[in-house]
Formats: sequence, C-alpha cells, structure tokens
Amino acid sequence: MRMSRRDFIRTLSAAGAALSVAACSSSGNGGGSAVRFGYIADYNGASLLAIAEDRGLWKKHGLTAEPKVFVNGPVQIQALRTGNLDYGYIGPGALWLPASGKATIVAVNTLTYADRVIARPGIASIRDLRGKKVGVPEGTSGEMALNLALQQAGMTMKDISKVVMDAPTVVSAFASGQIDGAGIWYPLIDTIKEKVPGMKEVASTEDIPGSTFPTAFVSGAKGKPERDRKVVQVLQEANDWRSAHAKESIALAAKLLRADEAKVAADAEHVKTMTTAELVARTKDGTVDKWLDGMSRFFVRTGQLQKSPAPSSFYAGDLYTKAAAR
Repeated sequence: MRMSRRDFIRTLSAAGAALSVAACSSSGNGGGSAVRFGYIADYNGASLLAIAEDRGLWKKHGLTAEPKVFVNGPVQIQALRTGNLDYGYIGPGALWLPASGKATIVAVNTLTYADRVIARPGIASIRDLRGKKVGVPEGTSGEMALNLALQQAGMTMKDISKVVMDAPTVVSAFASGQIDGAGIWYPLIDTIKEKVPGMKEVASTEDIPGSTFPTAFVSGAKGKPERDRKVVQVLQEANDWRSAHAKESIALAAKLLRADEAKVAADAEHVKTMTTAELVARTKDGTVDKWLDGMSRFFVRTGQLQKSPAPSSFYAGDLYTKAAAR
C-alpha cells in the first residue's frame, strides 16, 4: 500500500533522530553557544561545515558546532521541527518544505546539477521506464529530477511503478536488480556505477535549459535572530574561503566525509559556487527570489505545494544581506 505524503512526513518526524548519526563534533576550543547542524554526505552539504571547523570560524563568532549527517533534507527539517536539530542543509528537491512553512532558508549555498534518473542496462530512455519499478527518496531532489524527466517525456508518476525508499536503499536495490530505475544524485551515482557498470543516465538536471536548482541552509520556522546572524556569518566566511580555495575545500570536505578526495572532486564538478557578494547582489536584485519562485511553481505542478508563496515568506534575505554588511 502506498504511503501518503502526510504519513510519510509523520514517519520522518518520528524517525528523524534515529536516521541521523553524529559524524563529528567540534573541538569546542573555548566553548560558546552550541549549534546542532545537519548535513548530507556530499560536497554541497559538507564543505562549508568542514571549512568552518578547520578555519576556527565557529569560535570566532562565539559558537561551537555539532555536525550531524542525515540521509536527506526532509529528515533534517523534521528534526528541526521536533527540536533535535538547530540548522540543516537541503537540496533543491526539499525546497517545498520551507515554502510550505516548515522551515526558513537562512542562506543559499550553491546551484547544483547533480540529479539524474538512471536505469538498468538495456533501458535507453525515460519512456522505457513505463510500467517499471523506479526507486526514489520521496521529497528529495531525486524525486524532483524524476518528476522533471517524466514531464519532459509527456508522462506522470502514474506511468511508472514508484517505489519509495531512502537514498542508501536506492543504491543497494538498484545494484541487486530489485528496481529498474531511480531518481538519485551524485556522488551516490558513482557508487552505483561501480556496482552496475552498464547503468544508463536517462535524464539529467543539466539538460533542462533555463532551470536553476539552488541548495540552501535552513533553520526552524521560528528563528533566533542573534544566533541566526552569527551562524549566517560563519557560513558566509566559509563560503568565501571555499570560493578562493577550491582544491583545499575539496580536501577538507573529503576529510569530514571520510571519503576519497578524487570522488569528492568529481562530485564538486556538478556544483556552481558563488561568493557571498554575488549572493548578496542576487538577493537584492530579486534573482534569488526568481530561483525560489521557479522551484515553488514546479512543486505546485507536482502537488507538493497547493500554491506558490512569496519567497520572502520563507527566505530570510534581509538576514543574509545584513549579516554580510557587518
């Protein structure tokens, strides 16, 4: 029996703390207000946290950090809502959650083009997945990529047999032949390629002209202004260091992830980073609002949102620009 979206989110709420595990803890170095910060185990999710720890940015702003790794963005937002997390990282596929009032975006991170629809050998196109089992982590960018690909092919979710599973299960299920396709992302796709060398990418977010897919850092819907400002300043300083030190940033992210540096570098190739000054300018001129509005309108089409809200209702643009001015 297919689980409803409401039941799915309720399940995540109960399981959020269990699905997350502590990846590392800040050394503290003098104490300070502790923040529990969620991330996903990829370059987008880990790089700024790794830089902030290495460069002593938490201590500089009177904070300590407790990074925790999660399997996806929706689980982090549920952890925020249940008080088990203070901040988190989400990909574009989870932006419907802050847009529906369940979290607040405190900073845009990157633009990402890492999401794909993949298929087993012998399946050459998205249309060839008609009637077949396709695994997808619901509410994530993997589902977003699958929806986009189906729309482009003139199909809907009703044309496939959608199988809801978390991201690690997608990897194992695809490798063992339990599913025929998947909506999933890099770097997990690299792992799948190692297990299924003939795997086919049948759709990619890189191939959708004019589309922009922002990733973001989020807090609970009701923030703590002074702490939020400090956290955003940490992220901004780490972001600018990442922009100026691409190779070193990959090495630091690989250390946090305990991953091969070459694999993290390959993952980073799907990411467009921007300086804080660029993000401030794009916030002030309405560009970020356009990105977020485009995503919201997409989620209205998929039924994840009933209507497209004003981006200012879930993106703390003033917080971001004022933090950068200090």
